[in-house]
Amino acid sequence: MARDRLDEYRGKRDLAKSGEPSGGAAAARSRFVVQRHEASTTHFDFRLEVGDVLKSWAVPKGPSTDPGQKRLATPTEDHPLDYASFEGVIPEGYGAGTVVVWDTGTYRNLTEHRGTPIDVADALERGHVKVRLDGSKLTGAFALTRTPMRGREQWLLVKVDDEGADRGGDPARPESVLSGRTNDDLAADADRER
Repeated sequence: MARDRLDEYRGKRDLAKSGEPSGGAAAARSRFVVQRHEASTTHFDFRLEVGDVLKSWAVPKGPSTDPGQKRLATPTEDHPLDYASFEGVIPEGYGAGTVVVWDTGTYRNLTEHRGTPIDVADALERGHVKVRLDGSKLTGAFALTRTPMRGREQWLLVKVDDEGADRGGDPARPESVLSGRTNDDLAADADRER
């Protein structure tokens, strides 16, 4: 099943050249990861572990901790679970640029319909999911809602007004929560290696 769900991901890259994970690594359940990706434009990749893949959205401005901010989230192909710890330089032709794990942790599904819990996969099919993130930079509940925009599927990522909310702005620290390195550090190392 995982292989079929990752066909689009694998079809878009030569994993031997890009160095990205191929999938297949076992992982703890209910993880989330936000990766800061400096490519042609800087964006954040928001990923939720759902079954045997990471459901993924590109968030141009990154997640906001301000409940008054709605962030566009464009769905991308499912990624393998082992992508949750990927940091590195992606070569030309594969989303070229640098990737760091900006935040990661676990999440708990809060999605309900009329008081009945809804499974995350079902909630995503229906077009709305609410999760509580327990990460280093992001905590509290966030909602993802599908909305038609410009003729294609888009989602909005919004912080729920709870103890993790901060109307003062967005988490600005660019460093990885795994390595402490920034995208600039990775790019500088790649330049030195050339």
